[in-house]
Amino acid sequence: MWIASFLLSFLFMEFAAWALHKYVMHGVLWWLHEDHHRVRKGYVYQKNDFFAIVFAIPSFFFILFGNIGNIPPLEGSGYGIMAYGFIYFLFHEVVIHRRWKFMDLNSWYFKAIKEAHRHHHQVNTKEGATNFGMLLPPLKYFKKHFAPGPIRKTKNA
Repeated sequence: MWIASFLLSFLFMEFAAWALHKYVMHGVLWWLHEDHHRVRKGYVYQKNDFFAIVFAIPSFFFILFGNIGNIPPLEGSGYGIMAYGFIYFLFHEVVIHRRWKFMDLNSWYFKAIKEAHRHHHQVNTKEGATNFGMLLPPLKYFKKHFAPGPIRKTKNA
């Protein structure tokens, strides 16, 4: 039950993050998110970073109360939210925006994610943006970057 709740909450977070990004960050809380749509050099604290704390709160309490109350699905959900936050951090801050430069991934998957996010940032206003998700960008970006190369024969084949 713990593993199932972990996986389900991790997957759910992509859709929750998409909806919150589209309707809350580009909606009523645009004033916290708008600085993220401005070009800056190097690491600069952004008001947008506050959202990491917002997502960490339910994760912390799910883990805490799931552990205290011996409720494995609740605890697993908390860890699923935490795992999504960690992956989101790696993808968004390290791979895409390069705020920390210890990893540069350029597979077809990461190229698709980077391009979708770049298109999201072409709009610097509250309205008109696209591509609000992180781990699952629209299929058109995958199709563009996933072009399997020719099959090569090796000496041993």
